[in-house]
Amino acid sequence: MSSDFESYEQDFAVLTADITGRIGRVPKLLGDEKKQMVANIEKQLEEARELLEQMELEVREIPPQSRGMYSSRMRSYKQEMGKLEADFKRSRIAYSDEVRNELLGDDGNSSENQRAHLLDNTERLERSSRRLEAGYQIAVETEQIGQEMLENLSHDREKIQRARERLRETDANLGKSSRILTGMLRSSKLWRRQGLKIWLAAMGFGLLSLLLKNKQVGNIH
Repeated sequence: MSSDFESYEQDFAVLTADITGRIGRVPKLLGDEKKQMVANIEKQLEEARELLEQMELEVREIPPQSRGMYSSRMRSYKQEMGKLEADFKRSRIAYSDEVRNELLGDDGNSSENQRAHLLDNTERLERSSRRLEAGYQIAVETEQIGQEMLENLSHDREKIQRARERLRETDANLGKSSRILTGMLRSSKLWRRQGLKIWLAAMGFGLLSLLLKNKQVGNIH
């Protein structure tokens, strides 16, 4: 799981480094070459966004006890992505102003004020977007933690129910064993009493036989 994340991480690092270098080259290019560079950067930025989405999916699959470190790294990569997009927007604004000045023959004074105003608005929008994204991420993580807690509670409840069932079964078995032992004790007492009666009867019969025999002997003499 973490190996997939690290693979995406390496691809993201290589891709963003290439994007950074290309963005820096945009103001130095002219004409069709500059247009082609802008199109290539847009394509690479889309690839970087897809990598971030894959990385975020991998983070969600990581166990909660190990997820914190990867979530922190994801926040850093998202901030880096936001900075790249802001730099690219600045380069595109400069490129658009340059093209317009070439077409209209403008001296560029008014466009500088417009560009500064656009940059200021862009930065404000990006800050708001980052705050919204951070709030959304916190909400997602909170929801995941709540879901995991509910699952753990459900598992614990099932364990408690199974333990109660085993306890009831044990109590029933103990009650059954107790009844069997009680019956056995009663039977044992009954047999002892019967045996005592038989022994006493045998002794009485023996004594009576002995007395009768002695009496007969006396009569003969």
